[in-house]
Amino acid sequence: MENKVFSIDGMTCASCAQTVEKAAQKLPGVKTANVNLATEKMNIQFDSSALTEADIQKAVADAGYTAISNTVKKTFNIEGMTCASCAQTIEKATQKLRGVNLSSVNLATEKLVVEYDPGMVNLTDIIKAVMDSGYEAHEEVATADTVDQDKEKKQKEIKSLWNRFLISALFTAPLLYIAMGHLVNAPLPDFINPMMNPEAFAIVQLVLTLPVVVVNSKIYRNGFKALSKGHPNMDSLISLGTSAAFLYGVFATVMIFLGEVAYANELYYETAAVILALIVLGKYLETLTKGKTSEAIKKLMGLAPKTALVVRNGKESEISIDEVVVGDIIVVRPGGKMPVDGVVIEGLTSVDESMLTGESIPVEKSVGDAIIGASINKNGTIRYKATKVGKDTALSQIIKLVEDAQGSKAPIAKMADIISGYFVPIVIAIAILSAIAWYFAGQTGVFALTIAISVLVIACPCALGLATPTAIMIGTGKGAEHGVLFKSGTALETTHKLNTIVFDKTGTITEGKPKVTDIITAEGISETELLTLSASAEKGSEHPLGEAIVNSAEEKGLAFLKTETFNAIPGHGIEVTINGQHLLLGNKKLMDERHIGLGNLASASDALASQGKTPMYIAKDGKIAGIIAVADTVKESSLRAIKKLHKMGIEVAMITGDNKRTAEAIAKQVGIDRVLSEVLPEDKANEVKKLQDEGKKVGMVGDGINDAPALAQADVGIAIGSGTDVAIESADVVLMRSDLMDVPTAVELSKSTIRNIKENLFWAFAYNIFGIPFAMGVVYAFGGPLLSPVIAAAAMSFSSISVLLNALRLKGFQPSVMK
Repeated sequence: MENKVFSIDGMTCASCAQTVEKAAQKLPGVKTANVNLATEKMNIQFDSSALTEADIQKAVADAGYTAISNTVKKTFNIEGMTCASCAQTIEKATQKLRGVNLSSVNLATEKLVVEYDPGMVNLTDIIKAVMDSGYEAHEEVATADTVDQDKEKKQKEIKSLWNRFLISALFTAPLLYIAMGHLVNAPLPDFINPMMNPEAFAIVQLVLTLPVVVVNSKIYRNGFKALSKGHPNMDSLISLGTSAAFLYGVFATVMIFLGEVAYANELYYETAAVILALIVLGKYLETLTKGKTSEAIKKLMGLAPKTALVVRNGKESEISIDEVVVGDIIVVRPGGKMPVDGVVIEGLTSVDESMLTGESIPVEKSVGDAIIGASINKNGTIRYKATKVGKDTALSQIIKLVEDAQGSKAPIAKMADIISGYFVPIVIAIAILSAIAWYFAGQTGVFALTIAISVLVIACPCALGLATPTAIMIGTGKGAEHGVLFKSGTALETTHKLNTIVFDKTGTITEGKPKVTDIITAEGISETELLTLSASAEKGSEHPLGEAIVNSAEEKGLAFLKTETFNAIPGHGIEVTINGQHLLLGNKKLMDERHIGLGNLASASDALASQGKTPMYIAKDGKIAGIIAVADTVKESSLRAIKKLHKMGIEVAMITGDNKRTAEAIAKQVGIDRVLSEVLPEDKANEVKKLQDEGKKVGMVGDGINDAPALAQADVGIAIGSGTDVAIESADVVLMRSDLMDVPTAVELSKSTIRNIKENLFWAFAYNIFGIPFAMGVVYAFGGPLLSPVIAAAAMSFSSISVLLNALRLKGFQPSVMK
């Protein structure tokens, strides 16, 4: 029996708790289920062989609530991995632990992400499981300092690999000349000439090979350790191949000393040394290239300054950014970086937020405006109050989103993962069987050994393991540069499949703030007079349309008049007296009720309504004085974004609670294909589902709390970064700018990344499918050439590097420009 605790979301009373309890208790395999309304938790004891967590969560969901497993997610840095087979070994070892729900290893980032129940398994158990499988795990704690340490560690690794290669090359070059030179009549001193002194010829080669083997002993330690644990990896293949060559060389040397001088032509020392030198060179180039794939996250982490100038006890003092607390007053001078998030309390400046939002134009900031940590103060000294520090800042949240996405796996990677798990043992079996087959077919033992070594060395599980994560790392990093944050590899993959994108109207297609668009006056009154009277009347109103009129008057610098009487007429408008003048402001119903005719303004009123604008009628002393039209204006980017999506073959729909006439007027302005109007907030998700039922892959773009269910329902939910936390939490993609042009950018980036992954996987599979049979001697059997183990080693190193180089092409991604 297994005990599990779930947090229950959506309960409001004891009846809810009873409902959840009953739903859980009805499930087969459940022994007890107790719901605590105060803690909003359910303790359940069940038979894990008869029931899964997903079954329990579904039963609770069917009852109308949400059961959330009390799991935590931790990231570990892994040391000792060399190929996709290593990643598979660690995944399998940690997945076996009771209480682990998810375990995912990313070879490119060398990180392990584990989601587990802390009540059933702890960090020590996870670290031990990784250690028992032959690797090292360290919990990751991301700070500015750890970024520097990580960078330093990588540099040390790169330097170590380069030094290993230089030493290997230094001894391998003369070894290769001595071993192979006589075959092309290159001059050799008599004392090491195989014809005159075969013993010295063999001993010199042995002496030159030993330093190469010793300097690369790490390969043997890792390889044989993994082999002994039953989880062979790439190092195991190299270790077996080069050990066979080296040990055969030692055997041949002994035979020469025993008088069998013919063995002087069958020394295999140079094969072992050259393979090791080429492998370490390949590993050096791979590590160098791999470092470039994570540049985006390193850039983000390096953005925040390490210190902040704060005002405490009336004095300015410089402190570490880690010591800044919410409420601190921070001073930032021109050219300085904002240490944390906050709100301006003094000063005026412009701020460069491009590193976070992708928006190149500096943003004006004055008292009351929000500050994003890590943005750059351009020209004025400001003081601002810290509102978010540490992991709560926008930068930290972005880094977490990008890290999570880079650490996640796209569905397309599953096939490569499955193959990687079986790859190395199969290759070892193929090498042994090929050697045996050739030997029994009448070839010599040396020929059979050559075949075995070639097969072991040419196989490359690295290329398979790196194909997907490297492209996802660069794709998500590139997205962050353009203000598009993908929250997972799945989101990055699914976005390119979208064929219908639904936009919420208010705040997404439109600005979400009504503005005065037209002022039409009757005879005898000017626009300025009409706006002054209307704004003065609306000054005491809280209606959004009235607010738009007041804002318009303020923008024009008009002086407000004093109201003598004020009367709100619910559902109709207001009645006001100003300077002895009786004013009525409101809708058509108010005018009709007071028997005020529109006269020659009637046609203008109809025209405004047909354009999706809301006419506000103003009457003075019983006669129509004019109309002020207010509308939620369309964002500048909306028309261009929708036009670009159409060009990409994507259908565009708009969802809104507005009436059909207004919605269709907005849709007409921006070229929307499909209008879903008069939709209640709670029905938005149903409308998305209806589109999905038509067989469409639907993306939903929104910014409000009422958009959250629809964002979650959509195949890909896209939240506007200026929107609510709830919307952002429910989405799969977050647009840091409120620019709809980033929607087609997200689709284009997804397409480019998936195309790159497919190319990588094709080359990785093609390389192994072609290379392994060639190494087995299949081509030789039909009269072709025999593959040398040295060429096999060079080809293996190149395969990983070629996949990484192809992934790096994504760094050149730029959104297409519409012509």
